[in-house]
Amino acid sequence: MASDQSPPRPGEDAHEDEQKGSSSVKGKAMAGKTLGWVLALIVAVVALFVGLSFKSRYPIAPSLPSPQLKLFKVDELALYNGTDEGLPILLGILGSVFDVTKGKSHYGVGGGYHHFSGRDASRAFVSGNFTGEGLTDSLRGLSNAEIKSVVEWRGFYHKSYTFVGKLVGLYYDDQGNPTKHLKGAEAKAARGAQLLKKQKKEEDKLPSCNSKWSQDEGGEVWCDNGFPRLIQRPLEIALTGKMSKRCACFREDQLGEPGLEVYEGCDYQAKTCRV
Repeated sequence: MASDQSPPRPGEDAHEDEQKGSSSVKGKAMAGKTLGWVLALIVAVVALFVGLSFKSRYPIAPSLPSPQLKLFKVDELALYNGTDEGLPILLGILGSVFDVTKGKSHYGVGGGYHHFSGRDASRAFVSGNFTGEGLTDSLRGLSNAEIKSVVEWRGFYHKSYTFVGKLVGLYYDDQGNPTKHLKGAEAKAARGAQLLKKQKKEEDKLPSCNSKWSQDEGGEVWCDNGFPRLIQRPLEIALTGKMSKRCACFREDQLGEPGLEVYEGCDYQAKTCRV
């Protein structure tokens, strides 16, 4: 009697094995994808937690202005004069405000520069007048050279301390824009720099005298080559608003030129003069 079961066709067992293998591979692939999703989810949750933790420790306030853009009023700047230990020490120069707390020994109470703290005392940087009237931001009446010095002081603070904002008033308006007074001061400083350069170039043509001074012996000027003479500095009046003289050395054939002044008590052809 013939059996109802047909013998397996050639390759049938191999086909079944292939299907089983394929199913196994697909299962592993699905498991791998699932594991990848789980890992990605864990990473995302951890990142979110870390981010929230960071924000809680170091809160960020996007609406707050940048410290460099802070605008101070005169009465507000006065609070930062070093008398309150809980506040930084600030000073202004030409309307720029700097944090000088790291120089507390100088700018704090009892320090040699405390008079500059909590205010803009631009004028005092060159006038040396630290009284009430001298501690002002007005540069009225100062020469180009003096204003140049004030601008150079501002550069010093930019390099040495932290710039934190601007003072609303003479040099910056309530939007933080420079006023005509600041632009005018900077223009005069630039003019002063040009005049000093020109003066140096002119004076280099005539060598300066050697000089020395001591409390016991007083002053003395002399020339290694030539004869000492006093001459006017024509550009000085444009620089400082005052006329001044300097000592220069002249050859013998130049001594007859106009404008040369022999030192009082000094011989006409002396190479050394007491002053």
